[in-house]
Order: sequence, then structure tokens, then C-alpha cells
Amino acid sequence: MTQGFDCATPLNATLAAAFKAQGFDFVCRYLVPQGWKRLTREEAEAIGEAGLHIVSVYETTADRALGGREAGLRDGAAAVQTAKAVGQPEGSAIYFAVDFDATAAQMPTVIDYIRAAGETAPGYLTGVYGSCSVIEAVRDAGVCSRYWQTYAWSRGRKADGIHIYQYRNDIRANGIGIDLDESYGDEGWWSGVGYRLKAEDVNEIIERFLAHEFDKASDADKVRRNELANELRKASGQPLHYYEP
Repeated sequence: MTQGFDCATPLNATLAAAFKAQGFDFVCRYLVPQGWKRLTREEAEAIGEAGLHIVSVYETTADRALGGREAGLRDGAAAVQTAKAVGQPEGSAIYFAVDFDATAAQMPTVIDYIRAAGETAPGYLTGVYGSCSVIEAVRDAGVCSRYWQTYAWSRGRKADGIHIYQYRNDIRANGIGIDLDESYGDEGWWSGVGYRLKAEDVNEIIERFLAHEFDKASDADKVRRNELANELRKASGQPLHYYEP
């Protein structure tokens, strides 16, 4: 489990370093085309240089998902364009927010929204942020692969198989308002540091020299192999992989 937070306030290098020093490993930031809360390439680089990973979330208005398929198509396309502009690598995740207490009657529209957003975001993993009921409905419909649940509107329930859990809202830290999150692996986060290695070169190195290195090794050696591979993935801006013996 790793600790993180989400916030609307853009982070500079000083803020990012302060949060890292306090034990945070990731920050969830808004991947939107415009507005004061949007993530920029410069901010992504500052966050990456501080050693924090980024979780991208697309949200313009809290109930945007009620726009259904048409809204999802537009938002997916906008999210991809923005992701490329800030340097987010393909293979990482974009979470689309359902930031309200969606009812059972509204779930088909929410599902249509998430499905459409994924259709127009090729190359990226599609995720959803929302209550336990939203997570369960979207997961059962099979329209995305990453799940970020908030405790809000969840009425004490926690869905199975989630990747991130938002467990406390509206606190102050380092002079800004944040919400607290924890993650459980395979979140689809990414890093904004400047990359020198090409992803295709890194993947060839992993396949040629690491993939079979410990085929008959102990679980500890397999964990170490994955750690080495992840260092290469980080250096090329790729999402990390997780191995549990």
C-alpha cells in the first residue's frame, strides 16, 4: 500500500518536495484542457523531479457523466490531447470522475459515459472515480479497467478490486487543501521527469536480459528482477508493473 493525495491546487517544486518528504508517493491531479486547477507539463516535471508519481483524473463538472455517451466521446478525446500535451505516456491511466451520489436510475448513463470516454482514449487505460455503487456498476459492465473509489456516498462500503481509495477529504497540508488516498498497485500512475531512454529500447532490454534471468529463481529474486525492470520503466516514462510472489 502506498500513500497519496489529490488536490485542485497546482504544485510547484517546493510543495511537491514537501509532500514527498512527508511520505507521500503519488498525487492525483486534474488532466483538463483549461482552468486554474489543470495540470501543466511544467508542473508534471516538478512533481516528477520531487519523486512523486501522478494519477491523472479528468473532471470538468461534478455531474459531467450525466451527459452520457456524447459527453464521454468529447471528454475522452480532450483527455488524450491534454495527456500528450503534459507528457503523460501511453499505457498509463486516465480516470474519469463521477463526483456525485449517482442513483441506480442514473447508472446506465454513467456507464455509457465511461465506455465512450475509453473508446476515444486509445493507448491509455481507462479508469473511473466514484462511489462504491459507481465502481461496482462500471466494473460489472466491463467498460474500464482501473477503479478509484471515494468513501463519500459509499455508506461505509468498499468495493472489491479497487486500485485507489480516497478515505478522507478536506484537510490542510503544506498550506493547501487536499484529500487523502491510498493505493494498492497497478494504478496506472506515471512520472513527469524528463526521460532519456526510449520505451521500445527499455522493453527490449527487459525482454532480452531480464524476462528469463530468474526463471528458476526464488520468489525474492523474482521480486528483485521486477524491481530492476521497474527502474528501467520509470526511466522511460512507462507505468510500473507489480509482482507478488
